[in-house]
Amino acid sequence: MSIRTKNKVNLAFNAATMSDLVFLLLIFFMITSTLISPNALKLLLPKSDNQVQANKPVTTVSITPDLQFYVETQNIGYENLERYLQQKLGTVSNPDDAPTISLHADKSVPIEEVVKVMNIAKDNKYKLILATTAN
Repeated sequence: MSIRTKNKVNLAFNAATMSDLVFLLLIFFMITSTLISPNALKLLLPKSDNQVQANKPVTTVSITPDLQFYVETQNIGYENLERYLQQKLGTVSNPDDAPTISLHADKSVPIEEVVKVMNIAKDNKYKLILATTAN
């Protein structure tokens, strides 16, 4: 006479919950990594009450307080700025398809330096937006 128990222990491993957890972590890291700003320069931008949504800028030009000109995070210098932007963005034939440049100028930068970049954008028919912080 053998004694049998009604409760048997199932030794099988269910990987479904583990794969759900890994999938959720993957989604979380993908979303948070896209929220990181690519502009690594620390600038005090001027304040503005009005924020205008424009086309997504193709590139950023930054002017630091010591008057260094950067495209993205690469130090270019004013002398090479126009040539570098022409190589990166190309020439514009149709003004509606012109690439957008986001200008990040520290609030202590003289307006002359900002106007220099604006003139480069105008001469090459690029669209330009000035980055500000909300008031």
